[in-house]
Amino acid sequence: MGRPGEPHRPVRRGARLKPGAVPPTHAGLPPEDAVHLFAALGDDVRLSIVGNLSDRGPQSITELARHAPISRQAITKHLHVLESAGIATSERSGRERIWRLQAHRLTTAQRYLDRISSRWDDAIARLEAHLQEPA
Repeated sequence: MGRPGEPHRPVRRGARLKPGAVPPTHAGLPPEDAVHLFAALGDDVRLSIVGNLSDRGPQSITELARHAPISRQAITKHLHVLESAGIATSERSGRERIWRLQAHRLTTAQRYLDRISSRWDDAIARLEAHLQEPA
């Protein structure tokens, strides 16, 4: 609140942090990192690539393009987005690059979602208990 006599000012959602303030983390994931991670996973083509790498293991761009309705160049662009988010990495093998998932990043995303889910479960349980109280 404020000082006595001062009007109440609600906290704005999305308000900027004061200089030097540390943003809250969820499951060890700073908000800006969560945005980057989930933005990379938020595209249907990239999500399909993640599923493909998860199901079939490390693959070259040529192998990934066999299972996708887009060009190798488009696959490459999507892989670079996944790489910048830490979801996939590559290493050279002869003339090709072999891409693989970084499971710890997917585990981090899962922990983040589990924490949010748990909060919703708790809120729903409190609401149910409140609604079952006698009037």
